[in-house]
Amino acid sequence: MKTVLVTGGAGYIGSHTVQELIKEGVVVVVLDNLTTGHRDAVRSQYFYEGDIADSDLVEHIIKKHQIQSIIHFAAKSLVSESLAKPELYFYENTVKSFVFLRAAIQAGIKQVVFSSTAAVYGIPNNTPIPEESALAPINPYGLSKRMIEEYLEWMGKVHGIGWVALRYFNAAGASLDGSLGEDHRPESHLIPLVLQTALGQREKLAVFGSDYATPDGTCIRDYIHVLDLADAHIRALRALKDGMQSKIFNVGTGNGNSVLEIIEKSEKITGHKLAIEYQGRRAGDPPSLVADASAIKSILGWEPLHSDLETILSSAWRWLSTHPNGF
Repeated sequence: MKTVLVTGGAGYIGSHTVQELIKEGVVVVVLDNLTTGHRDAVRSQYFYEGDIADSDLVEHIIKKHQIQSIIHFAAKSLVSESLAKPELYFYENTVKSFVFLRAAIQAGIKQVVFSSTAAVYGIPNNTPIPEESALAPINPYGLSKRMIEEYLEWMGKVHGIGWVALRYFNAAGASLDGSLGEDHRPESHLIPLVLQTALGQREKLAVFGSDYATPDGTCIRDYIHVLDLADAHIRALRALKDGMQSKIFNVGTGNGNSVLEIIEKSEKITGHKLAIEYQGRRAGDPPSLVADASAIKSILGWEPLHSDLETILSSAWRWLSTHPNGF
């Protein structure tokens, strides 16, 4: 793959992917504006602090490093924030991605792997969710990503670039050596919130909804280890290099775990009993979101090797225990 440009390579999933690419001998260039990412999470010697919408900078990076492939993570990703500030999400995610991809294609980029989301499905009628499911995002975050998928589809048709959009479910876990992990500010993901409560950084854990049509009444989600996500991006890029046609893939395990299952397993791993406060349902939270990941498994040969709850929670706990204040 020679040299790959990774946008958002200082973020959670991006930094893990950069580290795994480097392990495979790939030269990685990172572009990140550090609004949510962390400089200390960047594992490449080639780092540019800048915005993806800076077309002159993007062209300079691509030409200087002779880059032909991009993995595009850079985006805002808080659903609640997108509901309060839709204009921010359409500008930061969609408009800036349009500008970035146009400049990148003009500078000679041939392959793009795009970080999309299961939020494009909205509240699905059936689960597990196949890629062919109806797309009905219920928040600006999901819609902003769907619009980029459509843009890529047209850029592929008109300019001949190859692209893959990876719609992933609930990213979780940390690097197995404890060197990288999840550090969002503010934190909104269940597993780090659970573990922060176990560490004593939070007095109690809010559980939103206990009356869903699920076995224990709490929401079920498909948790995928960040290293398995990184592997999916690398496999997608390699397949594009080998001539695969542009595609969209779900990335998930095909299995779901409820909020209470996550809490119970976390208590066993950390040895701490959690104080729980049940609150009302959050608007737009479906009872169950589980991926049909058969396509990526059959076409790319991808398998979730680290996504059992034991590995997800123990790796995340190792990271938080040794980095209680994050990066």
